[in-house]
Amino acid sequence: MALRIQCMNFDTTDPARLATFWQEALGWRRTYEKADEVVLEPPAGSKEDGIVPDLLFLKVPEDKATKNRLHIDLRPEDQAAEVARLEALGATRVDVGQGPEASWVVMADPDGNEFCVLRAYRPDELA
Repeated sequence: MALRIQCMNFDTTDPARLATFWQEALGWRRTYEKADEVVLEPPAGSKEDGIVPDLLFLKVPEDKATKNRLHIDLRPEDQAAEVARLEALGATRVDVGQGPEASWVVMADPDGNEFCVLRAYRPDELA
């Protein structure tokens, strides 16, 4: 069977605002925009272009109410620097019960959608 994930959808009361956060966070490009829908795709010509699912931001009337059932994990080269950069863009740290021993940082985007910033790969993990 030839099946792939085309996009990951975010329900939001303000698609343009939330797409702007993720566009700045990921360095992606906006490829479609209307008042009720915005699409982000990886940079044109990048190794992720056409491979990694697009992000689709859809307008809904209600705010987010509970913890996500699906979330994004990000793998930076420098976890502390990336967490600080994301906080400057409007993300916040959140506690979902991960505990102090966790090697990842749980954050929330401006709409409260949780995501994780993982530790950098060790050299032996890249081999």
